[in-house]
Amino acid sequence: MIMENIFKRTSSHWVKYSDYDLVQSDDGTLYVMPADNATVKIFDPLENSEQMVIDALNVGLTCMSKNSTDEDIAGAVFGFVSEYGLLGLMTSLTTTPKFMDYDAVYLIKNQFIKEEAMSTEDYIEIFFPFDMPEIAKNNDAVSFNVSGNNDMMALAMTMSNRPMAVNMEFQRSYAERYDWLVKQFKDWAFTFVTSTLYYKDYDKLDETTKDVYRQAMACFDGISPSYHIELLDKPTIVWDFQSLALAIQMMFSLMLANEQNPLKICKHCNKVFKANRPKAVFCSPQCKNRYNVYKSRAKNKDHE
Repeated sequence: MIMENIFKRTSSHWVKYSDYDLVQSDDGTLYVMPADNATVKIFDPLENSEQMVIDALNVGLTCMSKNSTDEDIAGAVFGFVSEYGLLGLMTSLTTTPKFMDYDAVYLIKNQFIKEEAMSTEDYIEIFFPFDMPEIAKNNDAVSFNVSGNNDMMALAMTMSNRPMAVNMEFQRSYAERYDWLVKQFKDWAFTFVTSTLYYKDYDKLDETTKDVYRQAMACFDGISPSYHIELLDKPTIVWDFQSLALAIQMMFSLMLANEQNPLKICKHCNKVFKANRPKAVFCSPQCKNRYNVYKSRAKNKDHE
C-alpha cells in the first residue's frame, strides 16, 4: 500500500529480450547480452515490483550459497534477466543518467569501478565491448546511430522520451559483465541477510557485534530516483527510474522497512518471501506441510 501511494505515477518502462547469451571478450571477460535473434518487449517492471525484489534476493542467495554450483548460479542469473531484463548498470552507477550531454562521467561510490570520473567514451565502452555505438555530437546535441536495424530504430523512437544513455541500454549490443551481475545480486542478498540476522539475534549480540552489523548495513546506499512534475488533474510527482537496478533497490528498501508484511526466509525451502503476518515462517502451506513431515520422520528415526 505504501509503495502504491508513493509511486502511483512512475516513468519506469523497461526493455527485455526473449533470450540472452553469455559472451566472452578477447580478454576473457564474460558478458550477458541479448541473443542475436531475440525479440524485444517493453514492459513495466513496477507492476509487480514486490515479486521482482523477491526474485532478485533469491538469485542473490543462490549466488551466496556454498552449495551452489556454477551452473546453479548461471541458471539463477539468466532466469532473472530473462524475466526482467538487464539491470541498467550503466545508468545506475552515475550521478546523472543524462551523462551523454557531457565529456566526462562522474560516478557514485560503487563496487565495480574505482575511478570517481572518466571520459564519457571510455565509460560507454565498458558496456559496449563488442559493438561500440556510433555517437555524433553537433554543438550541444548528442545522438547515437541505429540506422540499418529497423527493430533498434523503432525501439529508439519508442523510448525517445528517456535519457539517451537509458535508451542505449535497450539496444541489442549493450552488455553487462556477468561477474558484476553476480556481485550485485549478492550485495542485495547480503543486505537482507544482515538485517534478518541482526533482529533475529538482537538479544544475543554484544554491542561490538551489533556495530559490525550496522556498519555492514550502512554500505547499502546509492543514488535516489529523480522525479518531475506533470500537470494532470493536479500537479503530480512522476518518479523516473532510469535503471532496473535503481528500481529494485528503492522497492527493496521500502519492503525491508515494512513491519506489517516483512521479508523473511522460509524455514523449509530457504527462499525469500513476503510474510502475510509478522510471525509467519513458511512461504506456503506446502512448505509448512513438508517441513512437518520432515521433522516427524526425523523424530521417528531417532526413536528407532
